[in-house]
Amino acid sequence: MPKHLQPTVPAEIIEQKIYLIRGHKVMLDGDLAELYGVSTKAFNQAVKRNLDRFPSDFMFQLNARESETMRSKIVTAAKRNIRYRPYVFTEQGVAMLSSVLRSKRAVYVNIAIMRAFVKMRTLLASHVHLLRRLNDMEKKYDQQFRVVFEAIRELMKPEPVPPKRRIGFAIPEDSGDEK
Repeated sequence: MPKHLQPTVPAEIIEQKIYLIRGHKVMLDGDLAELYGVSTKAFNQAVKRNLDRFPSDFMFQLNARESETMRSKIVTAAKRNIRYRPYVFTEQGVAMLSSVLRSKRAVYVNIAIMRAFVKMRTLLASHVHLLRRLNDMEKKYDQQFRVVFEAIRELMKPEPVPPKRRIGFAIPEDSGDEK
């Protein structure tokens, strides 16, 4: 790949910024603005100047409950001081951003984001395909293979997210022994 076409942002970082909301894989306006190297305010102003390019299946605003949920999930929300309900962009909305944001960086970031969406879609499709094949095989074989199929299903489950370690000093709880 020519050096000038290399993504400016690692795919892993982009993948961490893709969320599932209302059954859609989306990215937050603040995350996109950060990737494009502009302020969220400037990013949203560019989008609002071109609202006709963003129908509701390309972009929508989170409701109050969704906003609160996202704030509690995202550690950087406190750093960003999010006081508004963010806009989120589906894969099609992100693709449309390339016609609104025209810098070289925007082009390269858009390419990297599209690749991340395609990678996620491919992984999900292969997982569904494996599950379907497993179900077909389970129907063919008798009950003695039941344990094997259950073990395979356990291996296919996503790994649980480990609890985050708290930072700072822990204050011991009162034991009630004070006199």
